[in-house]
Parts: sequence; structure tokens; C-alpha cells
Amino acid sequence: MFFQVIDILGTIAFAISGVLVALDKKMDPFGVLIIAFVTAVGGGTLRDVMIGINPVSWMTNMTYVYVIFGSTVFAILLRNKINYLRTSLFLFDTIGIGLYTVVGIEKGLVAGLHPIICIALGTMTACFGGVIRDILCNEIPVIFRKEVYATACILGGLTYFSLRLFMANTNLIFIIAIIVVIVIRLIAVKFKVSLPSLYKKEQV
Repeated sequence: MFFQVIDILGTIAFAISGVLVALDKKMDPFGVLIIAFVTAVGGGTLRDVMIGINPVSWMTNMTYVYVIFGSTVFAILLRNKINYLRTSLFLFDTIGIGLYTVVGIEKGLVAGLHPIICIALGTMTACFGGVIRDILCNEIPVIFRKEVYATACILGGLTYFSLRLFMANTNLIFIIAIIVVIVIRLIAVKFKVSLPSLYKKEQV
């Protein structure tokens, strides 16, 4: 039950982040809904295909569809309240990757996969909905910029498996791992911490 709540909260966070991007691009209501939908389920769909879940999770559980519709309507109706666009998008996106990292890891564990593969699945679950969203909206995906994004998911995953060695309370481990992802992302953006670029400026 607790795990399902995390999954639903992640769906809400990513759906709203999709709505905010679509509104920024001045899309019509149908376009807004599509962007919200692919942002919310894109990463999870890729994950389910890779581990052989057929049909993928959201196709067999209408709760996800209802939640995305509800989140989209909510975000549109209250867009003037939450549309401090860049800040709101960043917050919902950050919350979403924290929640979905743990969801992806847990799905990998249920499938009996190695912890390293589980962390990779968690990172993909958290990141690839945003990648699809940004590509459809003609933006360079955040994961491909210098910002700490996927790295936060990986560190959250490592935290998750490290805590499993010492703690038995799975729900608490979930919460701590989610907080680690969110805090790392917030700190990285606040203090402009980024991965080094391979690009070298030419000497003039």
C-alpha cells in the first residue's frame, strides 16, 4: 500500500510538471494532456517493457489514467497559482524523480534483478518521462545538460541498497532514499554544482 502511494505521488508530480511545460509552450488542452501523460508514464513504460511486463502497468490499472487526468485538470485550473513556471517545474520535477527512482528500484527487485540493474531501472523510470516531454516540447532534455539529474537518482539508489544492509523497515528506507535524491538535486541547483563538461574552449 505504501509503495503504491509513492507510485501515485510520482505520477501526480510528473503529470503536473508536464502540464507546466506544455502551458509554457502555449499548447491546446489536448496537447497539454498528451505531454502530461507521456511525462507521467514514459519512464515507467520503458521500464516495464525492459523487464517484460506485458501489458505495461498503466494499461492494466486505470488508477494511473484517472490520476493523470485529474492532475492535468488541477494544474490547468490552478495554473495562475502554481505557474511561477521555472520554480514550480523544477520542484515538481525534483519530487517526481525522487519518487520514481524508488518505484523503479522496487520493480527491479520484484523481477529478481541485480542491485546495479535495479538502480539503472530506477534512474530510467525517473528520467525518461522527462526526456520524452522535453523532446516533444523541442527542449534539450535536462538529463543531457550539465545539471545533476540522473546522478541524484543513482546516489539515491546506492543509498537505498546501503540502508537495506542495516535496516529492516522498508518504508523508512523508501522515504530516506527519496529524500536523498530530492536533497541532492536541490543542493546541486542551489549551489550550481554540475558534472564537468568534456567540451574545451578554444584558445583565442
